[in-house]
Amino acid sequence: MEGFRQLLSSQKQELNKTLREILYQKSWVVYAKQPFAGPKQVIEYLGRYSHKIAISNHRLLDVNNQTVKFTYKDYRSGGQQKVMELSGVEFLRRFSMHILPAGFRKIRHYGILASRNKPKLRTQQMQMGIIPKRQQALITWQQMLLQKHGIDIEKCPCCKTGVMIRLMSFEANAPPLALLHQARQQALNIA
Repeated sequence: MEGFRQLLSSQKQELNKTLREILYQKSWVVYAKQPFAGPKQVIEYLGRYSHKIAISNHRLLDVNNQTVKFTYKDYRSGGQQKVMELSGVEFLRRFSMHILPAGFRKIRHYGILASRNKPKLRTQQMQMGIIPKRQQALITWQQMLLQKHGIDIEKCPCCKTGVMIRLMSFEANAPPLALLHQARQQALNIA
């Protein structure tokens, strides 16, 4: 906290009294050490744990119509490698327990990096003189199709010169026939 206050005073910024009291009430335990082999190994390590599956192929010993045989580490026996054989149904039941429910994420950002705190992060970055890189403007699928494949979806597929105009759109359930007839009449009147 003292280092943080010194940083703020060196940048001619003040820490709000209420926030300072809240921060001093917290028990701060910071433990950070340099990674052993560098940043590449840290990314590799995180990748192994954030994108791994419940059981990898090299642990599967035998799979047949009835059972699945695989190795596992028994921590109750000092981390010994053992072999387990389960019925196919039981193996799938246990495997499916490792599938995240819809909406859950393996990696989440908390604190200042959380999505809801992006405005606060931007404000803090600006106060510290950090100018965030602008994200590329999102392009529509029509623009992407034109850029990547040279297909202009808005041109008439027959004459290739006229522009397609949307008269009506509807969801998967078709509209009543009267509406379709009315739209056809409007299209004929426009043409």
